[in-house]
Amino acid sequence: NAKEEDPRVWVKQTDCLSFKPLCFCTSQGYYVNLLKFTGGGILGRHRHSSPVHALTLKGSWGYKEHDWHASAGTYVFEPPGETHTLIVDEDCDEMVALFHVTGSLLYVSEETGEVTGFDDVFSKLEKARDWYEECGLGREYADRLIR
Repeated sequence: NAKEEDPRVWVKQTDCLSFKPLCFCTSQGYYVNLLKFTGGGILGRHRHSSPVHALTLKGSWGYKEHDWHASAGTYVFEPPGETHTLIVDEDCDEMVALFHVTGSLLYVSEETGEVTGFDDVFSKLEKARDWYEECGLGREYADRLIR
């Protein structure tokens, strides 16, 4: 029997969105994680400073700004500088995708296009450390994923 995964390894960001870090490469400025939406949701409008690669493992998702929809097995490439809004349909019970993100993810205002926040390998590492401390795994749990 496969050992059941501790659900606390999933870093909660919102009620419907969490991520499971696989690697924090602080020396080269990228992170790899599994992104999970439960019951649909939105990852706010954003753009990337560097390329992003994604592989959909379960469920389906797309971008508000495009007419394609990624389902299990779909590979997605996001070029640097493209602005998009990730959407998971409400009727999707669970969506899981592997993302390899290099550089910054810049959150931008829908109205003005101005940058309103960001994530990068260092902010994701801090979010993971904070979550692991809060849920009882300990801050150092995230550090084993630093490369």
